[in-house]
Amino acid sequence: MADSYSRYQRLQFDRPAEGVLRVTLYNPDRLNAADETMHGELARIWRDIDEDRSVSSVILTGYGKAFSAGGDFKMIRKIIDDFETRARNWKEARDIVYNIINCSKPVVSAIRGPAVGAGLVCGLLADVSIAAKDARIIDGHTRLGVAAGDHAAIVWPLLCGMAKAKYYLLTCDALSGEEAERIGLVSLTVDDADLDAKALEVATKLAGGAPNAIRWTKYALNNWLRMAGPTFDASLALEFMGFSGPDVAEGLGSHVEKRKPKFDQNSPL
Repeated sequence: MADSYSRYQRLQFDRPAEGVLRVTLYNPDRLNAADETMHGELARIWRDIDEDRSVSSVILTGYGKAFSAGGDFKMIRKIIDDFETRARNWKEARDIVYNIINCSKPVVSAIRGPAVGAGLVCGLLADVSIAAKDARIIDGHTRLGVAAGDHAAIVWPLLCGMAKAKYYLLTCDALSGEEAERIGLVSLTVDDADLDAKALEVATKLAGGAPNAIRWTKYALNNWLRMAGPTFDASLALEFMGFSGPDVAEGLGSHVEKRKPKFDQNSPL
């Protein structure tokens, strides 16, 4: 394994086939939730992969029975309380999105169990997204009390249309993998038992294809996402502005206390 991958703590790496690098989200005690370490690593990894000439395609998956359970509550509390942490996480959140979009290597995601937060960002921005039929996909931003930033505004309307995007992003309702495929949010669904094999099949096919043709096709198609850059930038700025507002304290408190939130409806905005 290249030395550039040895510095990662929350990402594990293996090579299941020639030219294929498998990246596994690894935070087993927290269902692979993205803590501060993983959040930063998800911003950096795509540049390392882009520069690794031994990699022709990538599989992104989660360790064990979960893809990623969302943002770590300790990290969210620090984002709320500390400007420096908030600014750093804003930059990392921006880089996660743009770096995976600009990574020349095709990425295949294999999504099982809960898929939320920064892990979901990468799962849905993957070039081919494959979900287990019983996967549980949730964009929980508004439930937390912040705007749906991250990847939501840049890619959900393109994948599943504005009507479905607004419904799921405003309500935070969960989607099964099967429903996600039906509305076009993911590329494919399979039974959980077949997920890893299917992801490897697709990644191996991509790794054996014409590299320039595949990479240039990805680059051209991702201009749709680049054109939506201002929309993404606005959504991310509004999300992080929300971390300094009143709603997120109640949203986070309700998550920690496992209760329904009671947001103040007398907003001046």
